[in-house]
Amino acid sequence: MTLGMITILCFLILMATGLHIFIVFFVAGFVVTAVVMGLEPAIAMIGQTLYHGMASHTYAVLPLFILMGSFAARAGFAKDAFDVAYVWMGRVPGSIGVATCWANAAFGAVSGSSLAAAAVFGRVAYPEMKRLNYDKSFALGCIASAGTFAAMIPPSGVLIILAIITDQSIGTLFMAGVVPGLVTAAVYSFSIIYRSKRNPALAPSAVDAPRYTLWEKIRVTGKLWPIALLATVVLGGIYSGVFTAEEAAAAGTLLTFIIGIFRGSLGDFSELKESLKEAARTSAMIFAIMVGALYFGRVLGITRLPTDLAGFIIAKKIGAIPVTIFILVVLFFLGMFMNASAFFLFSFPIFYPVVVKLGVNPVWFCIICMKMAEIGAVTPPVGLNVYSLKGVVGKDATLEEIFKGIVPFIWADVAVIVLLYLFPEIATWLPNLYMSKG
Repeated sequence: MTLGMITILCFLILMATGLHIFIVFFVAGFVVTAVVMGLEPAIAMIGQTLYHGMASHTYAVLPLFILMGSFAARAGFAKDAFDVAYVWMGRVPGSIGVATCWANAAFGAVSGSSLAAAAVFGRVAYPEMKRLNYDKSFALGCIASAGTFAAMIPPSGVLIILAIITDQSIGTLFMAGVVPGLVTAAVYSFSIIYRSKRNPALAPSAVDAPRYTLWEKIRVTGKLWPIALLATVVLGGIYSGVFTAEEAAAAGTLLTFIIGIFRGSLGDFSELKESLKEAARTSAMIFAIMVGALYFGRVLGITRLPTDLAGFIIAKKIGAIPVTIFILVVLFFLGMFMNASAFFLFSFPIFYPVVVKLGVNPVWFCIICMKMAEIGAVTPPVGLNVYSLKGVVGKDATLEEIFKGIVPFIWADVAVIVLLYLFPEIATWLPNLYMSKG
């Protein structure tokens, strides 16, 4: 137990120095294993982890879905989703903000990246909000926050990482994320409409917004056919048993590429090259962090910290609810300093065995922790969605203006977490339905 606590303390101290988290995982783990096992066994353990930890075809899912999201962003899927949502929400108070929320939900079905969503909708939605004289903080806060639940809607890269480290089915976690993602979009929309009605200066009405008949709305919805087709092929293929998760990722990536070619957006070799480079960079970064975290998790296993901690909590008869609340609070603070992949890979080897022994539903636990990851993506000092959006808008806005606009949406996320606590079926209903039919 003492060695485990020393390992975590080393990790936090090294994090404070500004080292890359991949290096922090290895150095913190190596120091402790060298003391416990000796220098040569500690070095050998690194080599074993590097190979055996990643020698699984399951990991192929991640770079394929990342590449699919990159292709989808360049193929204009986000613009299509926004145009459709805007036609349906055109005269609703705060219509552009509401349209951005639902367009993010649709784009999440082919992207799964909150950073990509924030960047893309910064280019798509912000100019229209600016033209209509939306309050700058309100507009930017809406875009940055709405991008977060793209990571909840399948196929989500973070959910894939959670599935790998918890040994859950990727398909099960994908299915568990659907309803919470849509509920988040709905809660955000209600928040935007309420605030816009209460303070019209936040989102002036679009007096020049055209009226559309029901038939015109249905017809323009046809622009979503690429997203619907991809969702059918990828998710339908997984749940029907036609594809494994890896095959579905490959099929979705190929289909996105073909659609992009026919649209002309991926016909330019430079665009294709940039998509491949972007996917390679992101995948390499995530894999480096995952290998470090796997090594760190093995070190914690040697110290028996997770097992002893679970035994201590059970012996003291501490209930599942206070333990889960404590874990969520810890994840909130970790999310302020790390990206979602990093803090899940750091914390789950410690916390996950504890909640499983306490009888907490592991699927529900993963989803409610994902909500904390969404909050972390927009909270300072390391709100990555905010920095992604700032990179798009440039000097037109400051980080302070964006963070100011995010605060009401954080409260909306807290409301969703409360709903998940009161009604866990929001996360578990679809997976249970699927398994009962299986």
